[in-house]
Amino acid sequence: MTLFLTEDELAVRQNRSVKTIQTERQKGGGVPFRKFGRAVRYHIDDVEKWEAERTRRSTSDNGSNASASRQ
Repeated sequence: MTLFLTEDELAVRQNRSVKTIQTERQKGGGVPFRKFGRAVRYHIDDVEKWEAERTRRSTSDNGSNASASRQ
């Protein structure tokens, strides 16, 4: 198994465009990344954690703990 994904591989995995991934990386808030020289790579552990943090129970679930504590 590959430990690091390229931005192309990440885009395919998440069914998102490379441009979206690049924009998130530049603005912050995207998948954590690492740089090796000029190469940007995404560690699979970081990718899986980032994806898991975005699990929702409904479309109105914003993911905050405040809404979970009200239920």
